[in-house]
Amino acid sequence: MSESTALLERVQALQEAAAAQIETTTTAAELEEVRVAVLGRKAELPNLLRGVSELPPAERGPAGKAANVARGAIERLLNDRKAELSQAEEAKKLVADRLDLTLPGAPQLPDGALHVITSTWRDIEDVFTGLGFSVLAGREVESTHYNFDALNTGPTHPARAETDTFYVSDNVVLRTHTSPMQVRAMEIYDPPLYVVIPGRVYRRDYDATHLPQFHQVEGLAVEPGITLSDLKGTLLAFAKAIFGGELDIRLRPHFFPFTEPSVEIDVACFNCTDGWVGGDRCPVCRGEQWLEILGAGQIDPNVLRAVGREEYHPERVQGFAFGMGIERIAMLRSGIPDLRLYIENDVRFLEQLR
Repeated sequence: MSESTALLERVQALQEAAAAQIETTTTAAELEEVRVAVLGRKAELPNLLRGVSELPPAERGPAGKAANVARGAIERLLNDRKAELSQAEEAKKLVADRLDLTLPGAPQLPDGALHVITSTWRDIEDVFTGLGFSVLAGREVESTHYNFDALNTGPTHPARAETDTFYVSDNVVLRTHTSPMQVRAMEIYDPPLYVVIPGRVYRRDYDATHLPQFHQVEGLAVEPGITLSDLKGTLLAFAKAIFGGELDIRLRPHFFPFTEPSVEIDVACFNCTDGWVGGDRCPVCRGEQWLEILGAGQIDPNVLRAVGREEYHPERVQGFAFGMGIERIAMLRSGIPDLRLYIENDVRFLEQLR
């Protein structure tokens, strides 16, 4: 047997052995081991190719061609098997990591909720829109004309002092109430006028029951023939809707520059209407059985005159106005004694009021 014949037979045997090994591999790592064993630098087949140069010239061509064909066949088998194993491993991974898109997702964070002041604000708006009022918004930086002068608050009134009010300039302030929109609304809209104006207001106060920034709702109703009885009926409906139950309210004489007569409104304590039995005195009303909720009154004629429109002359129309603190309503509903808790953003506290 010639050297070239022996080399060709060995090449054929190596190709068949490599094909068998490749077929039995089950992982990419096993396949790589076979590749190195068959085609690596120290493998037999590459070394046989190097020995072709030692054959007689007439035998080198057929022997070299046969060896290169065998090498190419082995490389194709390796590539094909690699693709098969890759697909099999991907299919196995998909089965193991299968995701059922019909299952609900696992929440990573607890559900959020409206801040208690925001939810109270919306509840108040809902009550008054149900009673036929429209909702307006006003500017937070206001002129002293609308914040004080047009509301019959004279230049010597204590509220105009810098110790009570934040001044931007001599004639511009951070509004101390949402009442300036009373006059602005009457300047724009004809009577009859029924509006509520919620929003942020600013005063130089900070303690358990006062904040430098808080929220207020101003209410205004104007048309011929309106009386204090209409005010009482409106606020009674509001109190029942916000606090629940068949509650009574009472009007106590008071003074506000922009209403005459002026009253403060108390609501019967919803915590001890039928008599407090939990101890010496009710913790909500402190044994008084009444809770102050807002100030109100008939619109002062001077405020109507400040509008400067004949439609709002005090001999043609009357009206009532009221103002309430949203934080105050939230405190009464929740039994919270300190306003500062609402702005400290302690999640443990806020979660109790959801």
